[in-house]
Amino acid sequence: MTAGPLVVLVGPMGVGKSTVGALVAERLGCAYRDTDDDIVAEQGRTIADIFVDDGEPVFRALERDAVGRALAGHDGVLALGGGSILDEDTRALLTAHRVVYLSMEVEEAVQRTGLNAARPLLAVNPRRQWRELMEARRHLYTEVASAVVPTDGRTPEEVAQAVLDALELKEA
Repeated sequence: MTAGPLVVLVGPMGVGKSTVGALVAERLGCAYRDTDDDIVAEQGRTIADIFVDDGEPVFRALERDAVGRALAGHDGVLALGGGSILDEDTRALLTAHRVVYLSMEVEEAVQRTGLNAARPLLAVNPRRQWRELMEARRHLYTEVASAVVPTDGRTPEEVAQAVLDALELKEA
């Protein structure tokens, strides 16, 4: 493992990366960072607005840059956007880090997010689109993961503990 984050969380939108990441960081006594938050702060607009105004390719380029900076400059817990693993260079960078894939099934996604239109990639027939996104991405999440932690039916606290256990990290 190289210098950088103690743990990187990946997984689909709505899986709880932000919530679990903040809990893991608190338990480890370190900082939490989310690359989606970095992009929003840098651009001064929401991710949905970036998608609508500039398109997905522009967003993915911003995301790739944000992930690269965060992997190089953050030493706490890092959460990546759901599609960040689509980029081959990002996946290559992740091989040097402890990565946990937080997984969930579509039924859990519906309960957690309602699969609403506020998520730009799920605007039409969200249940089908979520399944298609997962079919396209699941193998990429698995490819970069040091560990897989299922989140279905678990509280954020239980998932955070499972992340710590999976990586054998000790609480501060």
